[in-house]
Amino acid sequence: MADVFSEQQRSWIMSRIHGSNTRPELQVRKVLHAMGFRYRLHYSKLPGKPDIALPGRKKAIFVHGCFWHGHPDCPRSKLPSTNVEFWKAKIGRTMERDRENAEALARLGWEVLVLWSCETRRRKVLIQKLEDFLNGPIEPEQ
Repeated sequence: MADVFSEQQRSWIMSRIHGSNTRPELQVRKVLHAMGFRYRLHYSKLPGKPDIALPGRKKAIFVHGCFWHGHPDCPRSKLPSTNVEFWKAKIGRTMERDRENAEALARLGWEVLVLWSCETRRRKVLIQKLEDFLNGPIEPEQ
């Protein structure tokens, strides 16, 4: 099946997609702030520049888009029917980079939570995941 948009239209649409300050990310930040947590945004001192970092707790949160990061078993992560090999390679590389960043953070002693954009739609579930992740033991600064 051919794309319903022209190449120029598709290019314009794709150029409007941004990787930071997305609606799901803003929702997570709003919940964290309401819970009383303060955090750093897009913390460039860490591998992968986590969307949200809590340096005092050594915890990092990534808010991933289901499509762009290949959320397993999520209907939103379905590959387009055109240019399939391109999308497989692109999303595969993103998933590989996500794993590398999580491993690098773990080697530095940081805990990582990945939240998927589809998970941010259920506020109670989101709050519970954040509470479980953030209310664990706090490692003292060295």
